Amino acid sequence: MLASFWLCGRTALTAVVFSFLAATGLAAERPNIILIMADDVGYECFGCYGSRQYSTPNIDRLARHGMRFQHCYSQPLCTPSRVKIMTGRSNARNYSAFSVLNRDQRTIGQYFRDAGYETAVAGKWQLLGAEHYSERFRNKGTWPRDAGFDHMCLWQVDRLGSRFWKPLLYVDGANREFGKDDYGPEVATQYITDFMAAHQDKPFFVYYPMILVHSPFVPAPNSASRESKNRQRNFEDMVSYMDELVGRIAQKTEELGIADRTLILFTGDNGTHKSIQSELGGQTIQGGKGSTTDAGTRVPLVACWPGVVPEARVNDDLVDFADFLPTLLEAAGATAPTDLDGRSFLPQLKGEVGNPREWIYCYYCPRPERTTPARFVRDKRWKLYGDGRFYDVADDPAERQPLEDIAGDIPAETARRKLAAALESLPAKGQTLLDFGPAIEEN
Repeated sequence: MLASFWLCGRTALTAVVFSFLAATGLAAERPNIILIMADDVGYECFGCYGSRQYSTPNIDRLARHGMRFQHCYSQPLCTPSRVKIMTGRSNARNYSAFSVLNRDQRTIGQYFRDAGYETAVAGKWQLLGAEHYSERFRNKGTWPRDAGFDHMCLWQVDRLGSRFWKPLLYVDGANREFGKDDYGPEVATQYITDFMAAHQDKPFFVYYPMILVHSPFVPAPNSASRESKNRQRNFEDMVSYMDELVGRIAQKTEELGIADRTLILFTGDNGTHKSIQSELGGQTIQGGKGSTTDAGTRVPLVACWPGVVPEARVNDDLVDFADFLPTLLEAAGATAPTDLDGRSFLPQLKGEVGNPREWIYCYYCPRPERTTPARFVRDKRWKLYGDGRFYDVADDPAERQPLEDIAGDIPAETARRKLAAALESLPAKGQTLLDFGPAIEEN
């Protein structure tokens, strides 16, 4: 019965229902949820995925005490991923401009606020269309409060400013410039831990789209020198500091005594910057941000919920960014709308078989006013593009050589037929915020 309230948007009645639940003590059974999404970092940069180059002990610890997913896929770029993870829908249905989240979209913050959760967001927003974008996009997107977040500490809402040292942040409805020794990611993390302490007695939802580890690659607080110009070294320090901040949040749940009723998920919004090289398993992986290859779309996913998520598990199922919303709503005891593109992987988090995906769909058109879309469907091994290119990505993750003659190769033929049918069933054309005429190929 409660599901219909969310689906119909009867927020006032929903609030009354959850007030009753809180009064009877039933709401206490709903978990806190913390969704952390790092900026511009692929799976190859984490110890729990086999890296010996980067120091990520806190995220590795979450993996040891929880579950690590081998096949989580984002969009290739930041705003497309943010729109998808917050709405549970393919970019083909609701992505219209870079830096814009359409105002008609129902978001993860709104769902959780209507479900009686305290909601907070901190980190990087980039969904309104800030002052530095063209006037045709400026302020065309969504403000954080309108997206369901009552508490916020964000970089790049309506203004740009610095994101790292001496940051300009939008804090609870007003822009504030911090001091020269203040570090934006640290300010955002402190905001989150303060929020957790203040709201520990009722269920809360925290969305942390991190400021780290996006360029510019400048020294972090843990760097040996604030003057370093070594981009690779600075990036590695930034990864290490990102891990430290994740550790502070996890540690706070333990200090507050709420760890056993808090689900923490950590992921990344897209692959690593193209200027960064990482060593993994004896191979060099060039960052693939903006690319539809594995290097641009395969991201870490680690989940920890003591007593619920089995320890030290590795899950091989496919996870798409549209899957986070229905998964988290189910964890909260809420019912997701039936028109989402995502599929809940909560059973897998609990160690059950669940209903794994056979394939995922990516529609990627970062600048719809001037770029043509790239579309593909893939499973764990095979990948088919809308233009007909077909790859064995398990053997060729960089997609250097498409498969052309697969006659007689039964696994390849079977996979191609399956993926072609899936591709045919999905939208081939998205939308644009404004009509600028024919799209052109982006270089």
